[in-house]
Amino acid sequence: MRWFVVAAVAGSALASTLTPPVLPLIVRNPYLSTWLGDARSPPWHEWPMFWTGERMGFSIMASIPGSEQVYPLLGRAHDSLSLDPSRSHGYNVSFPTYLGATFDASATNLSYLIPAPDSLSKSSEPVELTISFLSPITPTSTLRQSIPASYMIVHVKGGFNVNVYVDINGQWVSGNRGSQIVWELAQRQLGDSNKGLKTWKVRRETELLLSEERDQAEWGTLHFTGPSDLRHEAGTSGLIRPRFARTGTLQNEIDDDYRSIMDEEPVFAFAKSFHLNSSSTSSSPATDKVMFSIALIQNPVTQFASARGLTFMRPLWSSWFSSVEALLEFHYLDYSTASKLASNYSAQLAIDAHASGSDEYVDIVALTARQVMGATVFSGTPDDPILFLKEISSNGNFQTIDVIFPSFPFFLYTNPRWLAYLLEPLIEHTLSGQYPNKYAMHDLGTHFPNATGHPDGRDEYMPVEECGNILIMGLTIVNSLIYDTGVAAGSVWSSLGSSTFDPNPATSAFSLGKIETRDGVFGLDDSWGGSTKGLKQARKWVNKSYRLWKQWTSYLIEFSLEPHFQLSTDDFAGPLQLQTNLALKGIIGIKAMSKIAESIDNTEDFKYYHNISETYIRKWEEFGVSRDGSHAKLAYDWYGSWTTLYNLYADTLLCFHLEGTPALSPSFSQLQESNQKPLAPSDSNPKQPPSNTTGFVSRNVYKIQSSWYHAVLQTYGIPLDSRHMYTKSDWEFFAAAVTSNSVRAEILQSVAKWVNETSTDRPLTDLYESESGGWPGAHFMARPVTGGHFAFLTLAKACGGKAMDGLAFLETDENENKEKMEAEKIEL
Repeated sequence: MRWFVVAAVAGSALASTLTPPVLPLIVRNPYLSTWLGDARSPPWHEWPMFWTGERMGFSIMASIPGSEQVYPLLGRAHDSLSLDPSRSHGYNVSFPTYLGATFDASATNLSYLIPAPDSLSKSSEPVELTISFLSPITPTSTLRQSIPASYMIVHVKGGFNVNVYVDINGQWVSGNRGSQIVWELAQRQLGDSNKGLKTWKVRRETELLLSEERDQAEWGTLHFTGPSDLRHEAGTSGLIRPRFARTGTLQNEIDDDYRSIMDEEPVFAFAKSFHLNSSSTSSSPATDKVMFSIALIQNPVTQFASARGLTFMRPLWSSWFSSVEALLEFHYLDYSTASKLASNYSAQLAIDAHASGSDEYVDIVALTARQVMGATVFSGTPDDPILFLKEISSNGNFQTIDVIFPSFPFFLYTNPRWLAYLLEPLIEHTLSGQYPNKYAMHDLGTHFPNATGHPDGRDEYMPVEECGNILIMGLTIVNSLIYDTGVAAGSVWSSLGSSTFDPNPATSAFSLGKIETRDGVFGLDDSWGGSTKGLKQARKWVNKSYRLWKQWTSYLIEFSLEPHFQLSTDDFAGPLQLQTNLALKGIIGIKAMSKIAESIDNTEDFKYYHNISETYIRKWEEFGVSRDGSHAKLAYDWYGSWTTLYNLYADTLLCFHLEGTPALSPSFSQLQESNQKPLAPSDSNPKQPPSNTTGFVSRNVYKIQSSWYHAVLQTYGIPLDSRHMYTKSDWEFFAAAVTSNSVRAEILQSVAKWVNETSTDRPLTDLYESESGGWPGAHFMARPVTGGHFAFLTLAKACGGKAMDGLAFLETDENENKEKMEAEKIEL
């Protein structure tokens, strides 16, 4: 089985070259989201933080028996310990040697050396201690991805004994430090064995269903689980931590004086004694580990104005597990399998990212993956799965289309069905008649977790933006289903599993009703599309909502060529009329509709939308390119302006750039075989180079933009447009993906430099100053739009692997220009 082969080398992927300001630790959804702040410093310098920057009670310490030495490892537990060496407390606070952090797409490792105590020989080697945080991304198992839980494993290796202490506090279950909380310790046996689990269960005393405070959930129970042989204790942090420092253990006692989060701060602790100093004659150091899981269980997870009305939505995992206890037991015992699946993903990602970019690109996409999934929550049922998304940090909107859009390269590369699950609630809600406007809605609700819709139609006004976005994403889903072999699939995991098609009209085209067991591994998805199944799935999905696709396209036909005064997705920049980049998105959306119509054999609609899009794109080239032909303008009527034309990416991703070339597969050749001619555009601008008939958007546009990005590149990237010096990292990768190799490399290098040097101090922002590297005013953080960083990877696999071949002309032209410049130098 493929994933077992790749998993064997996955460890090599966990070697990082970049030093971002913040690293993911326990990141699973918008409410289970704990990060290592100030990640360029030792982990005991600051408390871990929620994605907002709010500090979280989460500490780890180690002590050496008989040495009176205690070592903070994570968080500031030493704030509860006296640091005065002149007074005897029964312990001395020391700090280990921190070896640094490494990370891949699913895991972050923090590594330390703890020196041998004075009682041992001076030649004794230190204990190696590694804390591994695993929030597994499992593209072959939606079941596992839906579980709101992560793993933490403490590994030790050495020749002397060491004790490890871990605690959490009530900040995990409320954003209000004054909230009253309750707690308990649950214990259970595992089958007929003498092994078992201990779980701290912590929640608000009075839960506030489907509400937030400072972006943290005010409902749900935190489950902190470890093996039954651990020592445990609940009580005041200022008492428990010093007692562990003195004794190296806990008392197996529970303080049941329930109180508020910071009232004599109650903490919930486990301790483990590692006996590495055995009587064995082996010269090799002993190894051991202990594993914990941290889960935040919420039911319901959201409320959603579905076709049947406002509905409390259950978590998807509840369809497969009869109880929370069954879920947590499965998750804990599934570590080996989940780890292998996640390692497979990380290893393949590293291979593909290196081929598409560099070692720095490997780190950028690895850092991005958990951030994207950390904005999502799986819901629905196996017959009709849904993936909900929070617009983290910018305003908290629910299922924002123009936030899904920049993130969609991640989903296409990782598991395209998850992109379909993101669009499903938007389609269902609109089909049910609850949204009055003719254009696509901006979002499903003003603030997550409440998808109550906009029955008054007064959501944020981005009509061309959202119609273009959803049509482009709709066609990418259709395209991802159509392939003949696994090699041609857009995601390397798509072809794994059964190719059986479910024709039941009552179920989703992408149902999970047939969870599979393969090679002894339970809980795997069936295949995504491929061959006959893919065609049937595409038609089932498109036919169900075809009138919506047509409705949205009709709006674009009327309003996309010359967009009136409105916002684009970059709403922080303000509204503007006649936006060149926005118009391009709308026109590509019309073109996408022609291919959606073609997928269900609607020849009449295909010809109609194709004809209009061909006419519009030629007019757009007249309107949008500067008078000297060197670049695209920000707006048709703004002379002297320029823009990052990131929507050009969709032209290549959807394979439109291959039209008229031998690389185009027969399924896309029907366009050229049509006898219908597009309407004749107006006379071309004599100052503008003639359009190249190859492709949809002319090759000249690609050429001039590639050259322009080189010319305007700043220290940390390309400014978004001529109005400001700030940039958006997602759009930088969209834009760079369709440039020459050398321009792509220099843009990538500038973003990598920014990751290493930025002064921003939150989970990776997508909006920053291209010259200073800092915040531009708005503080965006932890947003899923960073899924756009996967743009290189998605493009490398698009069009059956031929998309990049269609951009080879950029290299030919660049080489010719270099030769011309060299010849001119010789003449001089």
